Parts: sequence; C-alpha cells; structure tokens
Amino acid sequence: MNRRTIILALALALVSVLGVIGAYASWPRHADLRRFEPAEIARLETAMWRDYYEKRYVALFGDLYELSRTQFGFAPLDSFRIALSAAQAAKAFQPTRSREAANAALPPLVTYYRLLASATPGGFDVAEAARLELDWWQARREAVLPGQYGVTVARVAAITYGKRPDDPSLLTSGIGRAEAMAYRDARGQEMTDPDWSEIESRLRRAYRSLKAVVADG
Repeated sequence: MNRRTIILALALALVSVLGVIGAYASWPRHADLRRFEPAEIARLETAMWRDYYEKRYVALFGDLYELSRTQFGFAPLDSFRIALSAAQAAKAFQPTRSREAANAALPPLVTYYRLLASATPGGFDVAEAARLELDWWQARREAVLPGQYGVTVARVAAITYGKRPDDPSLLTSGIGRAEAMAYRDARGQEMTDPDWSEIESRLRRAYRSLKAVVADG
C-alpha cells in the first residue's frame, strides 16, 4: 500500500469518526425540563454558584453542560449551546453596576430560554422569562429582601413550567432559592465548605417543592 493510499484511508476514517461524533452530538433527544432530580440539580447549582463567585467560567460552563445533559436530557450539541449562553450571560452580568449596564446579559439569556423552551410541551414566553431572570439578578444587588425577589424567581418558574405563579409550593421553591442566595450574600468572601453544604441543603429543599409542582400534571 503506497503512501497516498494510506493517507486517503486515514482521511476517510477520520471523516467517518467525525460523522459519528457529529451524529451523536446532534441526534434529537427527548429533553424534558420536568425530569430533574432535586438532589442532583441542587448539587450542580451549588457548584455553579461557587464557579461564578470564584470566576471559574470554564468550570461554570462544564457544570451547566452537565445539568442540561443529565437533568433535562438535552442532546450534547444543545447542551453545549445552553451552557454557552448561560455562561455568557453570567459573565456579562458580573462586572455591571447598574440596571442599564446589566442589560448586556439579556441577549444570551433570551438565547438560553429559547433553547430551554424546546423541552416543554407548549413552549413559553422566552422574552418575559429572560427579562424576569435578569430582574431578580439585579434585585439582589439592590438590597431587595429575598422574600420579595424570591417571588420573581417563582414567576420565572411559573412561566417556564406553565404553572400558576401563586402556587404555594412554587412560591416556597422560589423564596427558598432566594434565601439560599441571601445566605451566600451575607457571608460574601467568608464562605466556607460547610457554608456551601448548607446552601446545597437549602436548594435541595427548594427543588423538592418545585418537583412537586411540575410533577403534578
């Protein structure tokens, strides 16, 4: 076998491998935002918060990707796009100091929610979900109490899952997540490993309440 034949054979093999990888990455999956496990999503969200505050954006992307793949069942390619848009939104928001400047995070948030909407039965108002998401991000910086912006967190979930925003379990979940955030905010740079464990425990309770709502019907 001459050198040209060997090179051609290797090239064809490489094309075949890339084709298989591409098919695997883009092959449609039955993604569903309701399929999450409360304990696992709490673990991943805790890791993502820690990544964000320690400015470890590569790790943040990895945890976002894992969440999309394992908790919602998105295809690898869609999980990549979801993780990328969410990480871009977080990175764009972090250095801002005003609501006007914070709008830089809105385009990737819209992309993020547009991708998530494909994993719901009837879709949802992507623009409104993104706007409310950014609203509570900013509210945390404005000394708004967790009991208040937690209601906004619940409204985002209500839009996403097609539920009533005043559902008691939904409000419990939203306010529970907000209180976990407030716990982190109160400690700031003094956060310890036991503190992160406490946050994970609080998030686990919050996501159990959310699971009870979304699993109902």
